[in-house]
Amino acid sequence: MRKAVGFLGKGGDLPEGFGYSLKRRLLGAPMVNEELGEQRLSKVLALGVLAPDGISSSAYGTEEILIELLKGGLGVTAFALILPLTGVVLFVMALVVLSYREVVTVYTRAGGSYVVARDNFGPRVAQVAAVALLIDYVVTVAVQVAAGTAAVASAVPAINSPDLITIISIAIVILMCFGNLRGIREAGKSFAVPTYLFSGIVILMIIVGLAREALGALPLYHPHAGVVTGAPSHSGLIAFGMVFVLLRAFANGGSSLTGIEAVSNAVSAFKPPEGINARRVLVTEGVILGSLVAGISWLAHVTHARPYSLGVPTVISQEARLVFGNSAFGTVMYIAVQAATALILYTGGNTSFNGFPFLANFVAEDAFLPRWLTKRGHRLVFSNGIVVLAVLSSVLLAAVGANVNRLVPFYAIGVFTAFTMAGLGMGKYHYEAREPHWRRKLVINFSAGVTSAVIVLIFVVVKFTEGAWLVVVLFAIGVPTLIRLNREYGLEAQVLERISDRPRRATPPTYTKRTVYVFVDRFDLATLAALRYARSLRPTTLRAVHFVIDTAEADTLRQDWTRADLGVVLDFIDCPDRRLPRCAAELVSREAAMPGTHVTAVLPRRSYSPLLGRLLHDRTADKIAAVLSNIQHSVATIVPFDVRNRLEALHARQVARAQDEAQAEEAARRAQQPSPPAAPSEPVTRDEPAPPAPAPPAPAAPAPAASAPATPDSPPAGPSEPAPAVPAQVDGEPAASTLPPVTSEPASPGPATAPSEPAAPDGTPGPDGGPDGPPAVAAEAPPSARRGLLRRRGPSPASGSPSARPAGEKPSYERPAPSPGVNPIGSIVKPGRATVEGRVRTVEIRPVERNSVLAVEISDSTGDLTALFYGRSHIPGVICAARVRFRGPVGLREEGPVMINPAYELLATGTATPPGGKDSPEGS
Repeated sequence: MRKAVGFLGKGGDLPEGFGYSLKRRLLGAPMVNEELGEQRLSKVLALGVLAPDGISSSAYGTEEILIELLKGGLGVTAFALILPLTGVVLFVMALVVLSYREVVTVYTRAGGSYVVARDNFGPRVAQVAAVALLIDYVVTVAVQVAAGTAAVASAVPAINSPDLITIISIAIVILMCFGNLRGIREAGKSFAVPTYLFSGIVILMIIVGLAREALGALPLYHPHAGVVTGAPSHSGLIAFGMVFVLLRAFANGGSSLTGIEAVSNAVSAFKPPEGINARRVLVTEGVILGSLVAGISWLAHVTHARPYSLGVPTVISQEARLVFGNSAFGTVMYIAVQAATALILYTGGNTSFNGFPFLANFVAEDAFLPRWLTKRGHRLVFSNGIVVLAVLSSVLLAAVGANVNRLVPFYAIGVFTAFTMAGLGMGKYHYEAREPHWRRKLVINFSAGVTSAVIVLIFVVVKFTEGAWLVVVLFAIGVPTLIRLNREYGLEAQVLERISDRPRRATPPTYTKRTVYVFVDRFDLATLAALRYARSLRPTTLRAVHFVIDTAEADTLRQDWTRADLGVVLDFIDCPDRRLPRCAAELVSREAAMPGTHVTAVLPRRSYSPLLGRLLHDRTADKIAAVLSNIQHSVATIVPFDVRNRLEALHARQVARAQDEAQAEEAARRAQQPSPPAAPSEPVTRDEPAPPAPAPPAPAAPAPAASAPATPDSPPAGPSEPAPAVPAQVDGEPAASTLPPVTSEPASPGPATAPSEPAAPDGTPGPDGGPDGPPAVAAEAPPSARRGLLRRRGPSPASGSPSARPAGEKPSYERPAPSPGVNPIGSIVKPGRATVEGRVRTVEIRPVERNSVLAVEISDSTGDLTALFYGRSHIPGVICAARVRFRGPVGLREEGPVMINPAYELLATGTATPPGGKDSPEGS
């Protein structure tokens, strides 16, 4: 397989772009699919890995209840009401745990409440649970990270600033995103450490606090400036305002329940039996969480630890300082409590980076989210989902601030909506399945679902003005959007399913005429690449089109196009209103409306890096292609051209070619330098000893007719040494390279012309030119050989004269002498019938009188003739350097004799490479 020199790196691999190199350095080497494995979790490891989200909520649940009670003006009464409100929260927690206990028993695959709602209420209703869980994951990251940073700030007063805490929290989210993009797996033993460390040290704090209370040695907290306060109320507990305050406090306390559903989302990760192990871990998590919430609330009740408006220091921080005291050991234990709290909160936030991408993957597989969320990335993780979660969480932290109390209104609505869908869905399952003990299970799940729904309504009412309205709006927009996206995917799936039912055509559609338009904006390398591609389509009609919106620019393009002489007609179409897509559509639709015609529009586009491309281009090609794709019997093709890489490769080739030519000139100069002869019959170079004298040479034969005449500046050529060919260039465009060697038998005895430098075995041209090659270095460029190949102005003179060869033609291209019985091309001076024979010089499709014909130009030693084949785009065997014989009527035109649809006979095969080693005039 041939490889483009200069475009592939070492070892034949594509060079890495800057973006991929940066990603590889940051994220590590890419992982292959075989490395994608699944680690099964034991009960001990699963509790440590899956419980941080739920257990960590105990660090701020009690504080959120106190905030609302103190804002309501209850004062010291708040520390008495904290206990009954905590009891209500624990009751709801028990219902939710029992409900999810049934979920993990029945649904042993990942998905949680989304799968429950989908299987029992259908995929459309399940999108309510999907939106709820997606919102829950986003807010979980923000809340957990903000609470963790507050725990650090409680121990380090130097960072106790709202703005600084927000910046640190966003940085932590970005760090989590980076770690998960590298492939951090939740199922690692290191992720289980924070759960057991926090649970153990907080339980120790509770026990020590209860012991000191029993001994009467537990002091009260003395608040400082900045604590949460409210106007005192004397309306009594039965007043409506007091009920509203209690409901707000209960709603805030519901944040302690977040994270319980994490076990149900990863049941398939447990060791068998999955359902039983998941159920035991879920109950254990509920017991630990309930104990921590109850213990922290009790210590708040007895110490009167008060929350602060800025969230720092936290209530659990105050309790740890009061319980362990200010001694050296107490300070160490206080720091340990804060470190464990921050660690589990950050770990709880990190669990969302596993849950969110997997949930998005489930929903996308059901065709309710974009399919790109199902793709695994560089390290076999759902990279798109991870990045989306990090961006949304960071935006939420930046907009609201890293304050837990401000984030809670966004939190619990999504959580309890998922609880509602799971409870009601399981209730329907039990009612329809009617398995053993189904009535008891129905009561548990239905009660949990109804209770969760009531809490959702309470949240919407009491927290509406504090941010709950935004969550309601997200539900109102998100659910219909997911359903609409699914409808789009569904329509496409229905069309694909019905394709096999459609009757098959007996034969594929054929077109008698294939028209290719190349839309040209300016004359550049991208345009040449598009023309090269257009020629490869072998069209019956090939035209370049420029839509004129600037006459000065059009004139410049016309001059460049004429000077390049590409052999393709360039049409200029006026576009006064500058609506390029409309003009292109009119042109293509008019041509495609003709019977049996298919139109291909080729649009060149210079490609750059994504950022630079958006700055430099207005995506006109994409707009035109979008319009043309709606026209029947037409297709639009965009041909990208990587400017930077191609120019670098061309520059490297130019340098290499210049070095080769300099070396060749130096070698020729040394060979031509006179040196003292070693023998009378043989000259000797200065650097080498004289070889033995050869036999006397034979008499010199006369120079062949196709040789170039000697000039005063050129060295004399020997009888067997052809004159060197000089590559030509026109306006920076490389001319055709040396013609391939062709042997033929002349009609009469005579000397054969010397062959030119052969092409490489793989068909690549020699050093004089090649695809995309730079122009050859020459002191003075002769006229382009391409012009001589495409058009002839009058018959050629006899080959024996110095002007027998057109300007710029290489002497290595042999013009065969006419065979006996055929008409020499140069003798045709009037119309009539003739039989001619020659070698094919060019084969191309030309526009003639609004039609496209196959033009074959042949040459013999007396002149050139063009044969036009109407209705043909290719004749097998009739290629460059082949010898053919034409019979038929011949006419005379300005460019020379012309035959129309002659009978032809292939005498000798040629090569697919035209004279010069190029397959297109522009050097493609």
